[in-house]
Amino acid sequence: MRVPLLWCTNSRLMLAVATAAILALPACSVNVKKGDNGDDKKVDINTPLGGIHVNNDADVRDTGLPVYPGARQKKKDSDDEKSANVDISSFGFSLKVVAVEYESDDDSAKLIAFYQDKLKKFGNVVECHTDGHDFSYNHSDARAKPLKCEGDGTGKNVELKVGTEDNQRVVSIEPKDKGVSFSLVYVHAKGKEGSI
Repeated sequence: MRVPLLWCTNSRLMLAVATAAILALPACSVNVKKGDNGDDKKVDINTPLGGIHVNNDADVRDTGLPVYPGARQKKKDSDDEKSANVDISSFGFSLKVVAVEYESDDDSAKLIAFYQDKLKKFGNVVECHTDGHDFSYNHSDARAKPLKCEGDGTGKNVELKVGTEDNQRVVSIEPKDKGVSFSLVYVHAKGKEGSI
C-alpha cells in the first residue's frame, strides 16, 4: 500500500473512515471534538475490534524531528489539513502516522543540510529525488525492511528518509518560486510480535 501524505490530512477521508466504522460495528463509541471554526479537529472511534483516533492538531514533537529555524506551519486550505496525528489499532496490529507541513523562505539546500544532520541520530539517511510526496509502506512486508528510493531519482523534490518501513521518519522538501514547502512525517507500525 502506498501512503501519500494527504492520506493522513484529508478531512473527507477522516469522515469516510469514521462513517464506515460506525456502520460496520454497532457496538462502538464515537467522540468528535470541533475546532473554533466548526471543523472536526479530533475524532475518536472505539469498537470491540479496535480504534481509530484522528487529531488534526498534530504536535510536531510526535515526529521526533525539530522544526527548521524560522519555518512557518502551513495554514489549512479548503478541505486539506496541514497536520494530522492518526492512530489505528486492532487485534494484533497498530499504525501511527504523524505529519505536519511547513514553509520556509530559505532554499532547499539549507533545509537538506539541516535535516541530514538531525536525522543521523536515527540511523543511515537515504536521500531520494522525486516528483511527488509519497512514501512507501507495505504492511505485509515491512518487518525491519530498509528504506529505499522509489522512481527514477530525477525529480525536483527531495525526500530524506531514515529507519525501516515499519518505523520511519521522512522529511519531504519541495522547492517553490521563493523558498520551500516541506513536511515532517513519522510512521510506526506494530504487529502481534512487535514491529511488522
